[in-house]
Amino acid sequence: MQRSRKIPDSCILSFALIGSLIVILTVLGLLTITIGQVTDLPYFVSVATESKVVDAILLTMVAGLNAVLLLLIFGIPLAYILARTDFRGKGLVESIVDIPVMLPHTIAGIMVYILFMRRGIIGAPLSQIGIIFEGAYPGIVAAMFFVSSPYFVNAVRDGFEKVPLHLENAARTLGASRFQAFRLVVLPLSLRHIFSGSILAWGRGIGEFAAIIMIAYYPMVISTLIYYKFTTAGLRESTAVAFAMILVCLVVFAILRILMKKVGIYDDRV
Repeated sequence: MQRSRKIPDSCILSFALIGSLIVILTVLGLLTITIGQVTDLPYFVSVATESKVVDAILLTMVAGLNAVLLLLIFGIPLAYILARTDFRGKGLVESIVDIPVMLPHTIAGIMVYILFMRRGIIGAPLSQIGIIFEGAYPGIVAAMFFVSSPYFVNAVRDGFEKVPLHLENAARTLGASRFQAFRLVVLPLSLRHIFSGSILAWGRGIGEFAAIIMIAYYPMVISTLIYYKFTTAGLRESTAVAFAMILVCLVVFAILRILMKKVGIYDDRV
């Protein structure tokens, strides 16, 4: 018996064709930079293995992780408040949380600099105890924290909102305090969103450039180093450094995406 040929849905087909332009643009960019490096592999290896490049990649990754750790501490409580409470001015607070997304990165950098410089509201008292942000590692983390915070808070808030309120209420009727209900019910059921928000925030943080150079040109993160190479050594060397970072990001984020599928499986059954 001859099987009938399935005709693709015209709407799905149209959407796929239109949406593929975004994928093609990214693939085209990756192919362009990849072909250039693969055809000149010895040069790429020599640049990518420079200690300055390796140090910049490690610094970027670790600083991004530190920013995510701070977001876990400060962002989760804020996300829970926004998800579970309704108060006057909530829309204003949500808008303030989203401001770093809308602002040009240079403006975000100026805001970070004003806050964390030696004479800033936050930077001045912390400099008294030896924590310096200008031209230092804490400044990089502060800039990454600022620009990536909306991605983390919004993702985690969505996760909290998807946990049925009656589950939390049931825990409280059984004698659990609000914090115990949050820790034992809401938090475990939101792990996937927390993990996803962390990946988004980490990716956003390590990709930042303008906000970081405003507060800490040195030590150089990878985006600053690429810019430095581009302005001093030209396109060939800066492209090799960029390709090295692309490879690292592809490997790291592919692993994280695989791990994410195994996190919060119970969440799907809510």
